[in-house]
Amino acid sequence: QVRLVESGGGSVQAGGSLKLSCTAPTFTLDDIHIGWYRQAAGNKCELVADLTHDGTADYADFVKGRFTISRDSAKNTVYLQMNDLEVADTAAYYCGPLWIGPSRCRRTNQWGPGVQVTVFS
Repeated sequence: QVRLVESGGGSVQAGGSLKLSCTAPTFTLDDIHIGWYRQAAGNKCELVADLTHDGTADYADFVKGRFTISRDSAKNTVYLQMNDLEVADTAAYYCGPLWIGPSRCRRTNQWGPGVQVTVFS
């Protein structure tokens, strides 16, 4: 069984919004420093945003002011609200613990398949 389940991906026109969700069927997300990663075709896996146990969020420069990471403890879910999307945001998106690093994008059998986000002009 995969450890994380992402949802909410899709296709959207540039300037639009999507909200990704990440749930954990077998453990509590509050217990870990969680992040959202992404990998565009031909590019490296990169950290987009992360959220600490105490709710402190951090963002990659290329999404600051546009993306927001948040947590709903009651639902054991972490979200990534993505606004003002750009064609360059097109990628597969994965949630995962910070300790796993960029290897998250290829460890799909263990941690979940991720979701595709496609932004068209």
